[in-house]
Amino acid sequence: MLVDNLLLAVYVLTIFLGLPSNIMVLYLFFKEARSRLTPNLIYMINLCVSDLVFIMVLPIKIIEIFSSTWTLPQILCPLYNLIHFSTIYASVCFLSAVSVGRYLSTAFPIKYNIYKKPRYSCLVCVILWVIVIFHMAFVFLVETSQNGSIALFLTNHDNTWLCYENFTSEQLALVVPVRFEISIVLYFFPLAITLFCYVSCIRILMRSRMHVNLKRKAMRVAVTTLVVFIVCFAPYNISHVVGFVIHESVWWRKWALLPSTCNAFLDPLIFYFISSSMDQGFYHMWKSLQLKYSVSRRKFSSMFSREQQGSSRTLGVAAISATV
Repeated sequence: MLVDNLLLAVYVLTIFLGLPSNIMVLYLFFKEARSRLTPNLIYMINLCVSDLVFIMVLPIKIIEIFSSTWTLPQILCPLYNLIHFSTIYASVCFLSAVSVGRYLSTAFPIKYNIYKKPRYSCLVCVILWVIVIFHMAFVFLVETSQNGSIALFLTNHDNTWLCYENFTSEQLALVVPVRFEISIVLYFFPLAITLFCYVSCIRILMRSRMHVNLKRKAMRVAVTTLVVFIVCFAPYNISHVVGFVIHESVWWRKWALLPSTCNAFLDPLIFYFISSSMDQGFYHMWKSLQLKYSVSRRKFSSMFSREQQGSSRTLGVAAISATV
């Protein structure tokens, strides 16, 4: 019960914070892309799209928690989990791709400027999506290989239908090694790449004659990205490693999944530090909202004043008529 309440709170918070922030960030990214499309901008757009898709399917899980059982069509259970976990690992891959882009632009600026093309970055994004979706689809194919039924994802526990929570020993014998492989390929390998890239960037920048403020910004980008990368995604993937060692699904796997949900509203913080125009975009958007508010307020005030003057004249005429 405690886990369900905590899950519900985190899911609602993620939708409340993540949906508007990611929509606003995506708008600013597309606005920037019209004037200057860069490889890292393409990766961040895909990362933002991944977060938005992740957020949009969360209501399915919220309905299950509220109902205390799975009441939706059976097909939605595997479909939800396919989208849910695909977007989690897609976020990992695109965060790693951004770190590679920053490393190449720092370590090999001349060569990188020659060869960086938007179409190459788009191709990288397609490859990453294919790799992630293939791995997730393969997991579900393995789990349904014994009877070929999607009902295998739904289990009845004390007259309560649960989606993708309880597994038989035969399933775990197949699933645990696949989960371990996914954690290595789609998390620990990208984590090693991201660590190498940002540590190398910091070392190069610290030796350069760059202004101290720019060096501090580079440090903030590296530290923020690595903290999100480790805090949000490490617990769940460590559960896969532990499960592989003990040959079972660990009891705290559900808890370990919670931090990865928070990533959907923490990514905009990384976008703010990484994108050079993001802070200006937020500033201009805020100023635009302030301007619209002040204009609307002046219009309303002038309209209200005219109505008051009109009503005063009407009362005056009525008073004169009554006197006559």
